Amino acid sequence: MTTRPTDSPVVTVTTRLVAMFVLTFALFTLFHGTSSVGGGFQGGVIAAAAVIILAFGVGMERTTAWLSPRWLLALVVAGPLAFVLVAFGGILAGGSFLQFDVLPIPKPSVYATEFVELGIGATVAGVVVSLFVRLSGGVDNE
Repeated sequence: MTTRPTDSPVVTVTTRLVAMFVLTFALFTLFHGTSSVGGGFQGGVIAAAAVIILAFGVGMERTTAWLSPRWLLALVVAGPLAFVLVAFGGILAGGSFLQFDVLPIPKPSVYATEFVELGIGATVAGVVVSLFVRLSGGVDNE
C-alpha cells in the first residue's frame, strides 16, 4: 500500500514546519529527563511522531525514501549499546560496574545518565518508526 502525498500545499508546508517544532520538543523532553519529568522513552516517542507527521503530510513514498533500514536498525541498537558503554565505562575507568563517579568527564552522573537517555530515545524512535513504516506497507518485503 502506498499513500500519495496530499495535493494541498498548505498541508505539506504545515506538516514540515510542525515536524521541526515537534522534533525540538522531543529533544527538550529527552534531555530534561535528568532534572524533571521526561526522558528517553517520552522523547523517542515524540521524535517518532515527527516522522509520522511528515509521512502524513508528504506521503509514505517520500518519507521512506530517506528512511534507510540500516539507520533505523542503528537507532534500535543505540539504546542497549549506550547502556553497555556507560555500564562498563566505570570498570574501564578503574571503578566498578555502573559506577558513574569515576568517569573522566565533568558531572559524570548527569552526563552518563543523559547519554543513556539519548540511547533510549533513539531506540524508541527507531522502533516506533519501524513499526509505523512496516504496518503502513511503506517498504518492500525484500
